[in-house]
Amino acid sequence: MSKISFSFIIPLFNRPLEIVELLESMTCQDDKDFDVIIVEDGSTETSEKVIEPFKQKLRVHYYFKENSGPGLSRNYGCQKSKSNYYIVLDSDCILPPHYFKTVKRELQENFTDVFGGPDKAHNTFTNLQKAINYSMTSFLTTGGIRGGGENMDKFHPRSFNMGFSKDVFEKTKGFSNMRFGEDIDLSIRIIKNNFKTRLFKDAYVFHKRRSTIKQFFKQIFNSGIARIQLYLKYPFSLKFVHLLPVVFLFYFVTSIFLTYFFSIYLLLPILFHMLLLFMDSTFKNRSLIIGFYSVLTSYVQLFSYGLGFLIAFWKSIIFNTGSFSAFEKTFYK
Repeated sequence: MSKISFSFIIPLFNRPLEIVELLESMTCQDDKDFDVIIVEDGSTETSEKVIEPFKQKLRVHYYFKENSGPGLSRNYGCQKSKSNYYIVLDSDCILPPHYFKTVKRELQENFTDVFGGPDKAHNTFTNLQKAINYSMTSFLTTGGIRGGGENMDKFHPRSFNMGFSKDVFEKTKGFSNMRFGEDIDLSIRIIKNNFKTRLFKDAYVFHKRRSTIKQFFKQIFNSGIARIQLYLKYPFSLKFVHLLPVVFLFYFVTSIFLTYFFSIYLLLPILFHMLLLFMDSTFKNRSLIIGFYSVLTSYVQLFSYGLGFLIAFWKSIIFNTGSFSAFEKTFYK
């Protein structure tokens, strides 16, 4: 393609403090030749005032619209953009200084229609946030099925850190109105349209995610529901690996039940798994506290995903009620 012009597309819902941190990281980019399009998705706690000062440092464009969810808000931002390449981020991300320069270099040297990048924990994050990040990226949990690597069929970028060309947006029509799993849905349609996807390993973001166990549970519960919604739309998208949290949930409950009647030794595999989680996280984060938290967050992740999957399967497939929302509110990633 000709000269690439870039717009960051950021949907926002009641998170003024988060967008300040993200914009501050954008002002520290090694290369700042980009637009920033912020779409306020019907927030009651708007961010226009905190965004205003950044217009002196960045090419920031702010839009307010009625609530429709993050997917359609991203589409709105793409439609408002005058660029030919869109970089989509979640509002709870922080960019390292080299991020945009890395993306730009990768696309100039070897252009790809769609890219995705990984996520990491920043050293300023709380111990719980670091533990959640570990749980979301570790292959001892469900990290291997999140699209953080190119190990499962074709690479499926996720919307917390992905980019795509204007041509991709026009041919796929962007994100659907799915409340959960809208980024996986888009990735499937991107690949079905024969667009090339790549992982930019060095274009990582610091992803804050949820800050409490309750919020984290709801987020991953919705992910379990999303997998069934995606199955209803694309039956081929469901792989055996997506069933592992459900298998784990059944195994855990069964082991607890059988232990009561037979032997406590039946819990040894679970205790061994917990020990692996603790040791691996402690080593990677260099913290015993984070290692301990990681056991908790990893089991919350496995249980909530498995439970969301099972409830959605029961309601949408066994009782054939179609797709549904897990909670009355929409929870942004």
